[in-house]
Amino acid sequence: MIEGNTNIIFETNESNFADLTIKIFKYQFEHNKVYQSFCEHVNRNPLNVSRIEQIPFLPVSFFKNHGMIVSGVTPEAIFSSSSTTGAGQSLHPVASLQLYVDSFIKTFELFYGPVNNYCILALLPSYLEREGSSLVYMVDKLIEKSGNKNSGFYIDNFSELSKTIDACETKNQPTILIGVTYALIDFAEQFPKKLNHTLIMETGGMKGRKQEMQKMELHQYLCRQFGVKQIHSEYGMTEMLSQAYSKGDGIFDTPPWLKILIRSADDPMQIIGNEQWGGINIIDLANIYSCSFLATDDIGKTHHNNTFETAGRLDYSDVRGCSLLYI
Repeated sequence: MIEGNTNIIFETNESNFADLTIKIFKYQFEHNKVYQSFCEHVNRNPLNVSRIEQIPFLPVSFFKNHGMIVSGVTPEAIFSSSSTTGAGQSLHPVASLQLYVDSFIKTFELFYGPVNNYCILALLPSYLEREGSSLVYMVDKLIEKSGNKNSGFYIDNFSELSKTIDACETKNQPTILIGVTYALIDFAEQFPKKLNHTLIMETGGMKGRKQEMQKMELHQYLCRQFGVKQIHSEYGMTEMLSQAYSKGDGIFDTPPWLKILIRSADDPMQIIGNEQWGGINIIDLANIYSCSFLATDDIGKTHHNNTFETAGRLDYSDVRGCSLLYI
C-alpha cells in the first residue's frame, strides 16, 4: 500500500521509479477529486495510462483555486506562494510536515553531505515578511539541524552577516549563504569579499525590486564580487515538496524521487526528448497527498544524464492557441 507507507518514496531508484509513479498516479486519480476531474477532461485514466509519458500533468495554477489534497486527509500546514504578479497565491495543503522535512533533508545531504557540517546563513527578507513560505520553513529546519551558533536569518543586517562570514572563513568553517537573488546582489554590492569556505546559493526571484538580470550575468557578477568559481542554485516551488540543486552553470540535478520531463510547445500532452526546450513538467513523488504531476510555468530542457536547466518563465502574452499549458 502507498498510503501510510511514505518511506517507499525515499527508496526510489532508477529501476523502480516508473512502477511506483504509476501506482501513485492511480492512487491520486482515485483519491484527489480535482486531479481526477482534470484527468477525465483530457481523457486519461488508469485504464489508458501505463507509461509515465501518458500521465496528465496538472497546471500549477490549480493550486490557486482548489484544495489540492487527497480525500480523507487533514493538512498539518498550508504553504502559500508570494502573490507579486497579482495572479493570487498558490496554496499547498501539506498532510505531513515530517514527509516534507524528510524530503528536503535527504535531498540536501545527497548533494552536500551532513547538514551539521555547515554554518547555514539566510538572506530571505521578502519571504520572512509573510507567513506560509515553504522555503523559510525548509531553511529554518536546516539552520536548526546545522547546530552552528552562527547559523540564522540575517534579513537585511548586512554588516552583521559580513562579520559572521569573515569569522567562518577565518575558522575554515564550511558555510552556505542561501538567499533570494535581489538580496544577494545588494549584499554583494556593499560587502564584496574573497570566499574560500563559503558557497553562495541563490533561490531566484527579483520580486520587482531590481532590474532583471539574465541568470548567467547574475552568476558572473556574484562570482566576481565573492571571488568564487561557481554559484549554486536551488529549484523549488510552493507546489512541490522536493527540490533540485545546481552546483554551477545552471545545471540542476534531482533526488531519485523527483523527475523532470519537458512538454512540447505544439502539443502540451506530448513529452519531448532531451536537449529540446519546452515547458517543464515535474514528477514529485513526495507530493503523494496532493498531486505529484505538475505542469509548471517554467521553460527548460533536460540532458542525457538526467540533469536539466531552466530559461525563465512562460510569457503569457506570447502564448496563443495551442500553448505550452494544458488549458
